[in-house]
Amino acid sequence: MEGSKNNTSTEKEKMLNGSLYQPWEPVLVEERARAKKLIYKFNTVEDPSQKREILKELFGHFGENSTIESPLNVDYGYNIHFGKNSFMNYGCVILDCAKVEIGENVLIAPNVQIYTATHPTDPKIRLQGLEMAYPIKIGNNVWIGGGSIILPKVTIGDNTTIGAGSVVTKSIPANVVAAGNPAKIIKHLDVDGDQKQSQKE
Repeated sequence: MEGSKNNTSTEKEKMLNGSLYQPWEPVLVEERARAKKLIYKFNTVEDPSQKREILKELFGHFGENSTIESPLNVDYGYNIHFGKNSFMNYGCVILDCAKVEIGENVLIAPNVQIYTATHPTDPKIRLQGLEMAYPIKIGNNVWIGGGSIILPKVTIGDNTTIGAGSVVTKSIPANVVAAGNPAKIIKHLDVDGDQKQSQKE
């Protein structure tokens, strides 16, 4: 069976540990409502300093000298850890039912979607309203091209570039360029940053 169900845990604990959980449990509904209120403020306020203060309240961590353009949408906010000197452009979505770590000096282009949330493929389980969530980690000095989708359990290594429109279904190592649906490595980077064409993978 996909995921696991621990009846002694709260629904929030199940969500955070990768078990099947019920997202309409009142505590989780309340936490999503809080995030929606803060996101509404973030998306409507123009003053950059106010935007930053809202993100510091909403996120688990929001690093120094980082910027996120509105509109932005998230599920909970507190599972997002956004490193310093990083930039996220317009129209991004982060479904942070599990932890999302975004490193330092990261560039995220418009309309990138980061999904920790997923659903059982077994329709009998899915129709019970249960879902799961798995963490995502984006390393330092990463560039993610516009319209890319990052799926649950993915880690993207340091210095890597993800081409625009990619769907990242599996982890991508450090020091490469990857693109496509599903995303595959198309170039390797040496220590000096030069690009080398990869062998067909």
